Amino acid sequence: MKIRSNFPIAWLCLAFSLAAMPGQAQSEKFLDQWIAAQTNLLTWSADVVETRALKTLSQPLVSTGKVWVAVPDRFRWELGQPALTIALRRPDELFIVYPRLKRVERYPLNGNQPGPWRDALALLDASFPRNRADLDSHFQVLSVIQTNAIIQVTLRPRSRAARKFMSEISVAVHTNDFSPASTELKFSDGSSMRNDFTNGIINPPLKAGLFESNFDANFTVVEPLRQ
Repeated sequence: MKIRSNFPIAWLCLAFSLAAMPGQAQSEKFLDQWIAAQTNLLTWSADVVETRALKTLSQPLVSTGKVWVAVPDRFRWELGQPALTIALRRPDELFIVYPRLKRVERYPLNGNQPGPWRDALALLDASFPRNRADLDSHFQVLSVIQTNAIIQVTLRPRSRAARKFMSEISVAVHTNDFSPASTELKFSDGSSMRNDFTNGIINPPLKAGLFESNFDANFTVVEPLRQ
């Protein structure tokens, strides 16, 4: 399935520099601490700068926006001010909204979607792993690297179907609270998408209706997977 260039799949997307942690034992210790910290995280919000590098373009595409997350299965991701693209995930469906075009793409998350799409959605959860078994079932940990107060975890999808779409995901987190600092997705066609987060807030109160999918009658709703 072809994903639109503005689609922030993401989520859950993470990159660092090149100073390695001293040994497998410390890498394992960090992974355990990272996952343990997620048990206290209920919501998260941040400003985001998205940078997309496409093979067909000489210069990267840069967009700014905002992201809100309610663990484990809701997020709202807006790019542009005012928003040009909105990704809205709910437990059983994902919406990609194009306000200017008055168009909404709906993707059901009922377990019946094609394998690569389902596997791609699993990547969205990589930034907020809930337990080690779930992380290990979806990803192979390639490296754990620390630079100053940032640690980068580089993951490879275990699913062959997912690797046909995305070859690697890196997650960078702050060492003081294990919140996301950045994500970077590397796609099989050689393109990449990096998200840098600032002004992150752990467990902020979120506005009622933030994750609701209330579109007026002027919007056209389509389901691309059924076409």
